[in-house]
Amino acid sequence: MLTDMRRAAIPLAIVLTSLLPPPTPASAPAHAHASGQQPIVRTDRGLVQGKLAEGADQFLGIPYAAPPVGPLRWQAPRLAPRWADVRPATEYGGRCAQLASGNGPEADGEDCLYLNVYTPVDHNEGSLPVLLMIHGGGLVNGAGDQHDGSMIAGASHIVVVSINYRLGPLGFLTVPGLNGSALTRAGNFGFLDQQAALRWVHRNIAAFGGDPARVTVDGESAGGFSVCALLTSPLAAGLFRAAIIQSGGCASQPPALAERSGLAFARQAGCPEPSTAARCLRGLPARKLLRAASGYLTAFTSGGPDLPVPVAQAIDDGSYTRVPVLIGANHDEGRGFSQAFANYTGQQYRILVAALYGSRAPGVLARYPLSAYPKRYAAAYAIGDIFTDSGFLLGIGGCPTQNLVSRLAATTRTWFYQFDDVHAPGLNRDLPGYQWGAAHAMELAYLWPGFGNGYSLYDLLTAAQRELSRQMVRYWGAFTTLGTPDVPGQPYWPGYLSGRIMSLRPGGHTQLIGSATYSAEHMCSFWNR
Repeated sequence: MLTDMRRAAIPLAIVLTSLLPPPTPASAPAHAHASGQQPIVRTDRGLVQGKLAEGADQFLGIPYAAPPVGPLRWQAPRLAPRWADVRPATEYGGRCAQLASGNGPEADGEDCLYLNVYTPVDHNEGSLPVLLMIHGGGLVNGAGDQHDGSMIAGASHIVVVSINYRLGPLGFLTVPGLNGSALTRAGNFGFLDQQAALRWVHRNIAAFGGDPARVTVDGESAGGFSVCALLTSPLAAGLFRAAIIQSGGCASQPPALAERSGLAFARQAGCPEPSTAARCLRGLPARKLLRAASGYLTAFTSGGPDLPVPVAQAIDDGSYTRVPVLIGANHDEGRGFSQAFANYTGQQYRILVAALYGSRAPGVLARYPLSAYPKRYAAAYAIGDIFTDSGFLLGIGGCPTQNLVSRLAATTRTWFYQFDDVHAPGLNRDLPGYQWGAAHAMELAYLWPGFGNGYSLYDLLTAAQRELSRQMVRYWGAFTTLGTPDVPGQPYWPGYLSGRIMSLRPGGHTQLIGSATYSAEHMCSFWNR
């Protein structure tokens, strides 16, 4: 999936011209509560009025770029229009177009480039560190409204930002004639949105009490892949000083594959001729584009000025922005994706493994026998462990994550964790009695109480799990503040070169484990062969 590409020879000054407006004047006031009123802040586009809620000042639904509609569809993000009156910032902005999923209902609106800012109440001591969160969802669903930063902002005394970005074929599409500028040649429109949000932070966050020189970018799943891509993008250099990757990786696709996938999508949408596909697609409503996206490969594409070389290659070469990195995975990542196999028989399980691994299937079956799992849903557990340990899903979890950490640690300061609460609340209730373990995305509710799939997962946490939540919030806050997860009174977290990994467990049992222990848990001596 990865390929060598030459760096694009386009001067960055030209590429960034449309993205770098004059900075907000230094005299712009920090936000404050007027007597009996909600907080008001002056941004570079106009005044916004937030609200006090959940123990924090919240500024929701702030446009960080112009609506990417009409002629701005499939274009690099532009500056948002100015507004004259005080703009209410008390409700989330519209989600980017997406089909219904576990991350929320269907949305077909394209006016969606909004962000949310959460700040500690009435802080007066100057600039605070900033944590910007990029949501997951496979680059096809999700939104910033899943990440209410009030708890982290208050507990860690930092400013928190969550964002929307374009998704699916509206956010990532390569079709001849569609991408009219050098900046958009690779079709990574949603990736350019993320960078536009970071630039908005640099222009405006001081007015909210944040320090633009102390920005940490965080992301989970697709957001984690986004963070790795940001590390390797020349256009994002200097926009953040530290990075957090939760259950993500460093994948991208070559331009030729992106174009083949784009043209196949165009045919599915009713635009079969390559020479006219771009014009045809521009005339279709978002809802029809979403309906045609089944099976479409949504991924970052290398080969443009935003990602000159494949993301993994840039990490391997050490040609990336070398900031401190906190990275980790969940112990049972794959169990979030293997429920579809819950009722498989032993024969069906063996057929599936043979289809996936061919001549190596006997070795896989020997290490993951159904007899090793609870009888009910045994196939789902076995396949979930295979998916986890092998990193079958784009390298998420298990051995590929440890290998990535090793590559990062060779060239920058790196801390590794494993989320090990094997009794975390499940993301759905579709299979009564299903043992989720510490599956994909299960750690999110411990950091973002608003994260859930139709019900509040945070409300389901036990006292011991809430203690783990407090520990995690402090670690994430310390890393944002200091560039190292050093929290007095909590277990010391050394860098990965020490050979130790932080195992995040409930009830005060968070502890260090050896990298060899992690490798043995996930059978890495087998998978790495």
